[in-house]
Amino acid sequence: MTIAVVDYGMGNLRSVAKALEHVAEGQPVQVTSSADDIRNAARVVFPGQGAARDCMHELIQRDLQDVVLQAAREKPFLGICMGMQVLLDYSEENAGINCLGLYGGDVRFFGNDLRAANGTRLKVPHMGWNQVQQTVDHPLWQGIEDNSRFYFVHSYYMNPEDHSLVTGTTTHGINFVSAIGRNNVFAVQFHPEKSARDGLQLLKNFSRWNGK
Repeated sequence: MTIAVVDYGMGNLRSVAKALEHVAEGQPVQVTSSADDIRNAARVVFPGQGAARDCMHELIQRDLQDVVLQAAREKPFLGICMGMQVLLDYSEENAGINCLGLYGGDVRFFGNDLRAANGTRLKVPHMGWNQVQQTVDHPLWQGIEDNSRFYFVHSYYMNPEDHSLVTGTTTHGINFVSAIGRNNVFAVQFHPEKSARDGLQLLKNFSRWNGK
């Protein structure tokens, strides 16, 4: 019942692994860049931070893109931050890059003149704590109140073609998609490993989730 944390050279993988170890009730947590380890794991976490182009380059260089897609089609799968964004077709970051294409849609820049409803200019990247509005009742929201706050660090946001994917939204100038879910996949824009009790609860829920 190993939980594999995909290591493709990007993101603070150790903090994700330590948070999972804290809540996974004895399930082994393995940070790995081995396709065989990912293929054989019971659950897969696909974290990441940084640029989409770098993410895709590292996945391709390490020959991990196919096994990550396979995991996303077959077993409980949690995408975090960049690990959520690259599930779509395309990101406009770095003049544009094709992504994994598990779902249709693109990833867009917040812009250089992002404003709150009262006209106040907002900072990009969106960094810090913000509320997540739960749009569906999903097993990974169990024990987490609607509008709970999670920790974000990002300048781009997901724009899926199929809005039935959406499981959570957040407002930062615009109302953007901050969580998605379908079948065995759940993915979030925020960092649960940095989000205190509610983040740990989400990771605990994932460690028990059978993907249904």
